[in-house]
Amino acid sequence: MELGEHLNESLKFVTVFSFKLFGREIPVTETVIVSWFVMAILIVVSLCLTRNLRQVPRKAQCILESAVEFLNNLSRQYFGSRAGAYGPYVGTVFLFLLLANIIPVISPIAAFGWEPPFTIKPPARDINFTAALALISILLVLSGGIRARGLKGWAKHLLSPVPMMLPFNLLEYVIRPLSLCLRLFGNILGGYIIMLLIEAVAPIFAPSILSLYFDFLDGLIQALVFTFLTILFIAEAVEVEEEKN
Repeated sequence: MELGEHLNESLKFVTVFSFKLFGREIPVTETVIVSWFVMAILIVVSLCLTRNLRQVPRKAQCILESAVEFLNNLSRQYFGSRAGAYGPYVGTVFLFLLLANIIPVISPIAAFGWEPPFTIKPPARDINFTAALALISILLVLSGGIRARGLKGWAKHLLSPVPMMLPFNLLEYVIRPLSLCLRLFGNILGGYIIMLLIEAVAPIFAPSILSLYFDFLDGLIQALVFTFLTILFIAEAVEVEEEKN
């Protein structure tokens, strides 16, 4: 298979199976399957780590409690009294994105005419995946702003500092999710294409070395960027309540 054909095949979204809902065919793509797989891993690991907790923590429990304490401190710093409402989402979306971005490292590599039985592609290369995450985040920002200010206060805030800013303030609710979506999608897709080219040109040693950056480091960076921007957007939406207190 030529390089161009290999790239074209790798960038397709394969439908694993489909089902009918209200008479309409609903395709389930590999993006959905990998997302479910990532969620299953997180659920199983969470259940294992939170089982048989001790008063005096040991080993894995120490690491778990340190991570939870760090998340709680970060949430209190940015969200104040609403840390309990937004902290769990922030922690979950970071772990989900991190695992989703680095999981392709366990995928077999095609080399010298051998085609692997399966490949695991990063779900964030699918713009539908990143758009869904960005939409969830911006809905959380929107609901947080309304809860903090009240519906009337939130509507009044759209007119600040002057009424003519209304269209620009409303435009933020379009630009922000679009920015979150495209930034994550573009970076992960770019890294995925580069790794495909490297695997095609030098399939023996180069992929395992360069995947440390394109799979691990870049995956970590993109998860951090998406999560931190979400934190800033939510914090900006709820900060008024803290000022009133």
